[in-house]
Amino acid sequence: MTVLDGAEDGFFEPGDSSRHTKVGRLLRATKLDEFPQFLNVLKGEMSVVGPRPEVRQWVAVYPERWRIVLAVKPGITDPASIEFRNEEEILAEAMDPVATYRDIILPRKLDHYEQYAKQNSIRGDIKIILRTFMALFQKGKSDVYMRHRKSRATSND
Repeated sequence: MTVLDGAEDGFFEPGDSSRHTKVGRLLRATKLDEFPQFLNVLKGEMSVVGPRPEVRQWVAVYPERWRIVLAVKPGITDPASIEFRNEEEILAEAMDPVATYRDIILPRKLDHYEQYAKQNSIRGDIKIILRTFMALFQKGKSDVYMRHRKSRATSND
């Protein structure tokens, strides 16, 4: 594994998986890389369900929307994590991964995060946990991203 320039400042290059080892790719594919975050849950720093933490670079893009989201304790899983479970693949295939993340993925994630911040409940959390387990066994890309790709393909014809 290599440390990328700017990583310590919360910067990341969307779609860049060059820093992943073979074992790391397996852990990410099975979502076992999320397991250490249960320690954060036990310490009370995170909850099982809630908006995913984001790097400063992307919080700065939509600060007004993040004010709502940051009022809620971050979590290990949420509807956005389920929808974009293959985010790295989506970004790796994108013509412009940064623009794809900034203009398509991040606004959709924020939609999920804001809805969760306004309507979270124990019943809703249980549903999200069950959906998360089901998503571990499903393949496929985000519906929002696939619709975007299809609309771009037809507009380029």
